[in-house]
Amino acid sequence: MTSHRLLRIVFLLTLACMFSSATAAKTILVIESYHSEYEWDASYLHGLKSNLPGHDFVVFQMDTKRVPRAQFPIRAALAWEQYLEVKPDLVVLGDDNAVKLLASKFKKTETPVVFLGVNSNPRALGVVGAPNITGVLERPLFKRSIAEIDSLFQAKLKRALILFDSGTTSHVAIQEEFQGKLFSTIGRTEVELRLIGEKSLWQQSILNAKQEGFDAIIIGLYHTIVDEAGKHVAAEKILSWSSENTPIPIFCFWDFSVGENKTAGGLVLFGEIQGRAAAKIIKAIFEGKRPSTLGPLTADQGRYLYSKSQFKKWGLAVTEEMKERVEFVD
Repeated sequence: MTSHRLLRIVFLLTLACMFSSATAAKTILVIESYHSEYEWDASYLHGLKSNLPGHDFVVFQMDTKRVPRAQFPIRAALAWEQYLEVKPDLVVLGDDNAVKLLASKFKKTETPVVFLGVNSNPRALGVVGAPNITGVLERPLFKRSIAEIDSLFQAKLKRALILFDSGTTSHVAIQEEFQGKLFSTIGRTEVELRLIGEKSLWQQSILNAKQEGFDAIIIGLYHTIVDEAGKHVAAEKILSWSSENTPIPIFCFWDFSVGENKTAGGLVLFGEIQGRAAAKIIKAIFEGKRPSTLGPLTADQGRYLYSKSQFKKWGLAVTEEMKERVEFVD
């Protein structure tokens, strides 16, 4: 065998080994801030798994939408125990609470970590500069969505009420997008934001909205609301009650809130897009790229998603120029 042929065989074998190493099944631990039944989590998990076929996923649910805040450190400790037990090749941290509670620990490891759905400034979370951590930022399209909703009204949308629960993501989103201001003007619309933690106050805001001079309600998040006894109220009950009892059209910022017995929709974000973007980063890491060279990046693609039944209920219609960009459900 000639030396030239021997070198060629060695080169091909080396390539094969490298390819095999990069494509071999990896174990990915996904630590959810919330829970897998939550539509946002289900959507980004689908985005991850469908774009990373052949890998093994282990999921831990921190459940911070439903458990009291005092239990967050306990849930974080259990997530860390799961990491130590599984010894994954890579960790995904879903949303702000998981990053906030666990990033400081993961920074001390060599395990690659990819976050997604993060509304906070990465510097505030302490992940900037960590060589093993990167991810995908979530930037809700609040201002653009409000401007688009304005176009649905024959007269202008003079005043809009935006309702959020009092959870971590709600506080962070308002701080990042509205600089913490509860009153502002967006285009032609005066906007008031309310952070509400109790069911009775939420219902009161819905029922009184028209009397207070609002033309529309836009629902943000409603997943950490509690009743008079301090017990968590199922998010779907909050949404369906709001849809049934609102005296004025009701819109939203996230896809899981659109539909019959929900809201009329809007320019919304999809969890699946976050999962896809994170999967792209993970593929690059498995191919040998260092996390510190891959972001963080912002996956801010929104889609116009509206409900036929809600449009009929409120007599709404999209403009001619919007028709090609709009998707309807139900």
